[in-house]
Amino acid sequence: MKPDVIVVGAGFSGAVMAERFASVANKHVLVLEQRSHIGGNCYDFKNEHGIVVHQYGPHLFHTSKEQVWQYLSQFTEWHRYEHEVLSRVDGNLVPLPFNLNTLDALYPAEEAKRIASLLVNEYGRDAKVPILKLKQSEHDTLRALGQLVYDKFFVNYTVKQWGCKPEDISPEVTARVPVVISRDNRYFHDHYQAIPSQGYTPMFEAMLSHQNIEVELNCNAVARLRLDAGSGAIYFDGERFDGKIIFTGMLDALFDYVAGELPYRSLKFKYETLPVEYYQPATTVNYPNEEAFTRITEFKHILPVTSAHTTIVKEYPQDFDRLDPEKNVPYYPVFTDQNQASHQRYQHQCNQFANLHVLGRLADYKYYNMDDAVANALAMFERIATDL
Repeated sequence: MKPDVIVVGAGFSGAVMAERFASVANKHVLVLEQRSHIGGNCYDFKNEHGIVVHQYGPHLFHTSKEQVWQYLSQFTEWHRYEHEVLSRVDGNLVPLPFNLNTLDALYPAEEAKRIASLLVNEYGRDAKVPILKLKQSEHDTLRALGQLVYDKFFVNYTVKQWGCKPEDISPEVTARVPVVISRDNRYFHDHYQAIPSQGYTPMFEAMLSHQNIEVELNCNAVARLRLDAGSGAIYFDGERFDGKIIFTGMLDALFDYVAGELPYRSLKFKYETLPVEYYQPATTVNYPNEEAFTRITEFKHILPVTSAHTTIVKEYPQDFDRLDPEKNVPYYPVFTDQNQASHQRYQHQCNQFANLHVLGRLADYKYYNMDDAVANALAMFERIATDL
């Protein structure tokens, strides 16, 4: 099948674009994926105990975007799931984000009641107050609370996550960390919160099952593409390709790193299957202070299964290194002015090719939630489908 459209990457961005071009525009689509599986970092599988394991760490779907929910619901049934996180602080497991229940767990009852009353009076019930705002409060008690949340929950976790010094943490990052003045322990508050009932991989299989779609795995797409900046032409497997190319990978790799490598943080995962029914009381427990890993996730809490065993994963943040197979999965862009400027130079080079369209977490050098990636892909298809 000679393709009309080439999609590089079979994660959310690529899969949505491939499905739309195939089913709506009736185009022949070739999907090129460098890994041995589809689904990108959302790839999951059932292990020998029937537990659905997320190979690249937990992916928890939540959205308030009606269009995204309706679109994905064509390809999966859903298992309702509302995520709750605990944080290990001073030997106790307490709710995160920090809320009134966390307050009760860390303070004597009367003091917790007094601080809760201050918070409600100052900010209102159900408010989300950034810890930076608390740390700048004129009230000594609230200022001390902000400092406690910063010291016990935030600073050490962030240092591990980003590999930085405490003094290098941006105030803009601190300002996004809230204290929630409620007793709602849910981590997300979107209208739709659920997991594909059979896992993410079957959902991606359904998305890419159209007869107009061909998927090639274990494929180095960048090596098969040649971009001629002088003419604006793109060549695929040595022949000029005038159809649309949707690229969802790293732009620095596409252009052979001519403007330098774009830094990322990566993760190392240590999986353990244990002969116990459950290991911990919640899906995710954060370890901000005393461990080298940042959190432990237990998958049976996400899609429950009857088993005498359970599977957990510990996450160890690390620097990305494209040449090291233990560190070559990019997860989080490193947002600095210099890195953003480098990405803009690559984006400018993309603009020289009329039939090249880039999107997704890697290509845009942004950390998107899953629903953002789907929404962006649907919007891009609508924009570029008009000239088909």
